[in-house]
Amino acid sequence: MEWKDGKTRCKWANPDNDLYIHYHDREWGVPVYDDRRLFEMLILESFQAGLSWECVLNKREAFRQAFDGFDLEKVCAWGEEKMEELRTNPAIIRNRLKIRAAVNNARIFRQIQEEYGSFSEYLWRWSDGKIICERDKASSPLSDAISKDLQRRGMKFVGTVIIYAYLQAVGVIWSHEEGCFLEHETPILL
Repeated sequence: MEWKDGKTRCKWANPDNDLYIHYHDREWGVPVYDDRRLFEMLILESFQAGLSWECVLNKREAFRQAFDGFDLEKVCAWGEEKMEELRTNPAIIRNRLKIRAAVNNARIFRQIQEEYGSFSEYLWRWSDGKIICERDKASSPLSDAISKDLQRRGMKFVGTVIIYAYLQAVGVIWSHEEGCFLEHETPILL
């Protein structure tokens, strides 16, 4: 399908949602090495479980506000009161289990940082620092292995399908569809 601007994009990107177009064109698949951004995307992907990415993307700014700009130390320090406050915030996805998982996962994310020097070092070592180009998958041996390791460490909402989507989002896996104007682009590094 050709879009209003004449470009052809991946079929999953909603042509009527400017946020989605920007996300597809400027963020999805771009390699990320910044731990704050990696943390943000891990939290957002975990909230996607059972929902569409577009739903989460449309609430992204509200999530940024609710999650203190995805400040890892602040999220790690949250207690019951803050989690209950989030459960009553109509601007975000208010699933109690996902909110609890976000705080739990933040604490494990920090442990991984301490172990590897950064979460980025941990994540990118799985592909030997290389970008993997593949498409038409919802999981892979790579997402299976990372998911299993994160679950072993105690993270929740990090099944292989969520982790595969996360790897695509943060550029470990480059998956633009055949015919997409970005299919053969070299991803820029963030």
